[in-house]
Amino acid sequence: MIKKILLGAICLAQFSLVQATNFNENPVSKVNYQKEKVPKSVIIKTKKFKIKIDKQPNGNYLYQSWGANTKISAKPSMIISDGAITPDGSGGNYYFEFNNNGTLYQVWRNYLTNSSKKAPYTLVVVGSNGDELVRQDAQVVKN
Repeated sequence: MIKKILLGAICLAQFSLVQATNFNENPVSKVNYQKEKVPKSVIIKTKKFKIKIDKQPNGNYLYQSWGANTKISAKPSMIISDGAITPDGSGGNYYFEFNNNGTLYQVWRNYLTNSSKKAPYTLVVVGSNGDELVRQDAQVVKN
């Protein structure tokens, strides 16, 4: 009888120890945020540009741009391949990033903002020296 009680106490202590080592002081929230699906292709328009971003078969993204008043059927004024998408936070925001000879072209998707007037996309161009050259809000033309 005493052997069974001791065996039970030892098993209980071991299970408690295993459970204690699995305890995480900073647990990850199990709330699932609704994240929007990243489109395979999107066309946006800023004051000066129309921009088309397409997902390529290799998983990278293609950036094409035209003047704001130019038709998409015309030859693009700029094409940048091998872009990547980067998540930004846990609310669904993300940005596409393209490198053109050291100049970074970023297209930010703004799901979560402090303003209802905030545009759904923002074009940011950063020069090779780190200076911000362009920041323009953009609206979706075609999704």
